[in-house]
Amino acid sequence: MTNYLIVPGLGNSGPGHWQTFFENSGPNFIRIQQQDWEAPACEDWIRKIDQLVSKYPLSSVILIGHSMGCTAIAHWAKKYQKEIKGALLVAPSDLEAPVYSFPATGFTPIPQEKFNFRTIVVASENDEWVSPDRARFFAANWGSEFISLGKAGHINVASGYGDWKEGLVILKKLE
Repeated sequence: MTNYLIVPGLGNSGPGHWQTFFENSGPNFIRIQQQDWEAPACEDWIRKIDQLVSKYPLSSVILIGHSMGCTAIAHWAKKYQKEIKGALLVAPSDLEAPVYSFPATGFTPIPQEKFNFRTIVVASENDEWVSPDRARFFAANWGSEFISLGKAGHINVASGYGDWKEGLVILKKLE
């Protein structure tokens, strides 16, 4: 059985978010809880990721990140070097861009090393938090398959991604 560990971004993912839809889709979808969703520290976030990952056989784990959660997964992969089943990285925010001014500590520079497990980056052509070129740059450096959803905003509730059934289909590609 695959264990899907959900890694929300800044502020967590609310009740209408696709990550919550995923979480409610089966008992093997588990959200990683963070102590501080509003002013996160990268070391705290990746430690929480590793604590939950360590509870399962690595070959059964797929991480599901959104926004800053994708960057947290990149830092986790670089630091812990664990070979899991895969990761779905949706709308990876460009925390190095001038527009990103949220109180987050230790998330930059964004790791550029290739992941040692299979990954898929899903991005949008009009995401305010990452340009299409930077999303493709992250995917290329991380060794990820790249999927563009076209003009899909930040792939969140505000851009119409709640019950994101297509996302579950994309996720199955990592099986």
